Amino acid sequence: MEFFLDTGIVEEIRGAAPWGIVDGVTTNPSLIAKSGRSQKDVITEICTIIDGPISAEVISTDQEGMINEAKELATLHDNVVVKLPLTEAGIGACKVISGMGIRTNVTLCFSPNQALLAAKAGATYISPFIGRLDDIGHSGVHLIEEIRAIYDNFGYPTKILAASIRHADHVRLMALAGADVATMPIKVMKSLFQHPLTDKGLSSFLADHEKANS
Repeated sequence: MEFFLDTGIVEEIRGAAPWGIVDGVTTNPSLIAKSGRSQKDVITEICTIIDGPISAEVISTDQEGMINEAKELATLHDNVVVKLPLTEAGIGACKVISGMGIRTNVTLCFSPNQALLAAKAGATYISPFIGRLDDIGHSGVHLIEEIRAIYDNFGYPTKILAASIRHADHVRLMALAGADVATMPIKVMKSLFQHPLTDKGLSSFLADHEKANS
């Protein structure tokens, strides 16, 4: 399973990069806005830190506008993946730019049917928002399981990128459900390291070492 950081804050990415477990980065207009910088500048800098897929989202809502933006974003770096919304225009744009060899991440997916459309349009990634489904009483895990079954049934190469991850247990559930990628905020990635017995064991080892060498 690949781990992506979901952030537009470059400092967070620089801090996590030395761990060696960050395979890529996802951004969106809201995350970029928090950085207070332009999307071009943020994406370009991220590409110098992480050698992996870096998602940058279009702002246009019409198909032609999305295609033009996608072509421009793709020139920023070879690692850029263009994010498109799961709308009629977005799926149409996905089909066109995928045919140009531009990698795509179709976002705001909430149903298996939507995921099927993205795969048929040649999407590189599909981003189901599991946390937002859980928030309204639906099962994000069940959605991932259904998409996995559909893609496996027909051999679609589109990768399932579990998004809107709220906590560490979401990561565990996504891995069990067969998601290819989990994208998460820095606080969730940090929480994956944590367990009280690890802390307790380390404290005990260090205390015993100090006694033995005092």
